[in-house]
Amino acid sequence: MNRKELIHIAEDWFENQGWKPFKFQKDAWTAYLQKKNGLLNAPTGSGKTYALWVPIVLDYIRKNPDYKSRHQKGLKAIWITPLRALSVEIERATSRFAEELGTNFSVGIRTGDTPQKERAAQKKAMPDLLITTPESLHLLLSSKNYAKTFKDLQAVVVDEWHELLGSKRGVQVELALSRLKQVAKDLRIWGISATIGNLQQAREVLLGPASPELENSVMIRANLNKKIDVRSIIPKKMEKFPWRGHLGIHLLDEVIPIIKESKTTLLFTNTRSQCEIWFQKILAKYPEFAGEIAMHHGSINKETRLWVEQAIRNESLKAVVCTSSLDLGVDFAPVETIVQIGGPKGVARFLQRAGRSGHQPGKVSLIYFMPTHAIELIEASALQKAVAKKAVEDRVPYLMSFDVLVQYLNTLAVSDGFYPKDIFPEIASTFCFQGITEDEWRWILNFITKGSQSLQAYDEYKKVEIEEDGKFKIHNRGVAMRHRLQIGTIVSDAMLSVKYITGGYIGTIEEWFISKLKPGDVFTFAGRNLELVRIKNMQVLVKRSKKKTARIPSWQGGRMTFSAQMSELLREEMYEASQLKKTTKTSEELSALRPIFKRQQRESIIPGKEEFLIETFKTREGFHAIFYPFEGRFVHEALGSLLAYRISLLSPISFSLAFNDYGFELLSDQEIDMQQVLDNNLFSPEYLMDDLYKSLNATEMARRKFRDIAVIAGLVFTGYPNKLVKSKHLQSNSQLLFSVFRDYEEDNLLYQQAFRETFEHQLEEGRLRIAMERIQQQQIVWKKCEKPTPFSFPIITDRLREKLSSEKLEDRIRKMLKQLEK
Repeated sequence: MNRKELIHIAEDWFENQGWKPFKFQKDAWTAYLQKKNGLLNAPTGSGKTYALWVPIVLDYIRKNPDYKSRHQKGLKAIWITPLRALSVEIERATSRFAEELGTNFSVGIRTGDTPQKERAAQKKAMPDLLITTPESLHLLLSSKNYAKTFKDLQAVVVDEWHELLGSKRGVQVELALSRLKQVAKDLRIWGISATIGNLQQAREVLLGPASPELENSVMIRANLNKKIDVRSIIPKKMEKFPWRGHLGIHLLDEVIPIIKESKTTLLFTNTRSQCEIWFQKILAKYPEFAGEIAMHHGSINKETRLWVEQAIRNESLKAVVCTSSLDLGVDFAPVETIVQIGGPKGVARFLQRAGRSGHQPGKVSLIYFMPTHAIELIEASALQKAVAKKAVEDRVPYLMSFDVLVQYLNTLAVSDGFYPKDIFPEIASTFCFQGITEDEWRWILNFITKGSQSLQAYDEYKKVEIEEDGKFKIHNRGVAMRHRLQIGTIVSDAMLSVKYITGGYIGTIEEWFISKLKPGDVFTFAGRNLELVRIKNMQVLVKRSKKKTARIPSWQGGRMTFSAQMSELLREEMYEASQLKKTTKTSEELSALRPIFKRQQRESIIPGKEEFLIETFKTREGFHAIFYPFEGRFVHEALGSLLAYRISLLSPISFSLAFNDYGFELLSDQEIDMQQVLDNNLFSPEYLMDDLYKSLNATEMARRKFRDIAVIAGLVFTGYPNKLVKSKHLQSNSQLLFSVFRDYEEDNLLYQQAFRETFEHQLEEGRLRIAMERIQQQQIVWKKCEKPTPFSFPIITDRLREKLSSEKLEDRIRKMLKQLEK
């Protein structure tokens, strides 16, 4: 059968469904059938699964003309997805097409949720298509004779590649592909990515720089003009001194009509704790929604999550309060409306969430933006423009992640073993390790066999043995088992199961939150108020509580920062606001903010494009200095610490630091000589790394980062299922190793990696440098204010939150507002 006839089969099938294939789908079919690799750039809900699954089936039909009567067994394609929740959707779409063409194709799922019985069955007979995650794919590579499993593999499709790209899970995918290319000789590799700024680089990372696969590859873009309608929920009364404390709850009544008018609404929050609060508050105020509203976030048990996803599909739920757990392509055709609560911190995330509504080709996506404090309306205005411009962000790939490499080599040593001379060229062909030197490679091999110089006396670090013929292999069964249990790169705080004392599993919660509670304390989780009875064997045993007030769990992942592009858009809006006259025609959001801008102008200024604003004032707490780079909280944390350090060199003064996405505050009990700060050019990017090192206690940050690296590299063991090692023990074990390397082995690659990642990924040193260079070019405007300004108020109140309970905080803020309104 020739290519045209094959494509005709697919077109007929589409016609029977009442569909018409898009150009990008047909382009992908043709390119795949021409044996090309590639990257498909298509928005959520555009039919991208069929763009790549259809040609995989057609290719099988071409090679097996008697496909209806004789089925060729064995694994033919792997579909890698970053989220388990997506696997059910992909299984449905792929099974449907394969079945209706009569191919007898089997589709299987293998993720962390797959029962042991099903995995064992897969081991005996693999399905034709396996839908899996990066971690589960590495687990397959750790099994004996894996080469036999993969030898007839025709295709690997990496879904949502933009999500994996800027993470160590992306590095896992790169390494797995480097191996599969050698094992399966007739392999095609495809990635599916939503729009990101660095698409060409994304293809290079996926296929390997300078690889034959990259040479023989295409980039296919779906030019679908997805219309996105962004509407802001504007408060009737505009507070002149905005603060973030109420998480937007004061606008709850504005959201209810939106929910009532839509078939199904998803309310996206940025953090799990905010998700819990919103769910509780809606039910408390509108009890008639009981049974019609649900909650979805990553810590809720699997059964509840799957039930919620199914309920959205069959429209039995009116609304779901969720986090990014529903960001990615879970396919819910009926969702009509999206409400984004609070700034989404990035354009890509906002567009992704908007795309959940009108999740079908040609449909308009409707998203409401609901500010948690008034100034967030500036973000709404910026996002409107970003949507119109189709502006998108880059995802920065990881380089030289030696911890992932150590884990991968142990994986190969656990299965069939490996010869370094064969594996080194494969590793050096990946994007992540394209710069690896012979010395670094020797160090890594020494590390997995001897445990690095300073650990040579301890047998537990000598995991891999070198056989007589030079093969590297793990023979110890205990080492092999512990390694398989720990495959993966997502390192979070130890998670504890939350269970009723009478039985019944509710979900998981981070140990660091629970460690602050004592028996009898009440906390909100999964939409219920629960009383802590006791903690036993990594389980949090609870009972229901009738108490009205409860602590809301917070998760370490709750600290999101502005993307670089979002910061830039925000600054543009700010500059526009500084030009506003009464008669200026502007966006609805900026118009609504006029009272705040007017008050800000009265007390201080709104900085223009060439200006950098510093405000100082005194309150009973001390002397405040507020700086406004509008660069996102991570950059502000680093810049605040840097500035505090440089000021302290001029005069001995100590500060407490507070920051949000707009600016940062240095608070002290003595006045800063601001003129001295300005005269000494303290924003200079010179000696940046040196000063950061001293100011931030970079060693302490690197020590924390090292814990994750030590876990990924297998230096510390996280424990067996149901018997996990406590977080504080993990921390102390990894800290001990960190100190040993610092004192005796400074050239240890994993130790050095901890510092590199701290600067590159946590402190965003590159962005910090650019911000400082920009500030140097601007005219610094220092305003001595009488009292806090509308712009400074959210920063000050954020600092108070750390010290006060929410009731006390509201009281305190009310008093402060009274003073300011005088």
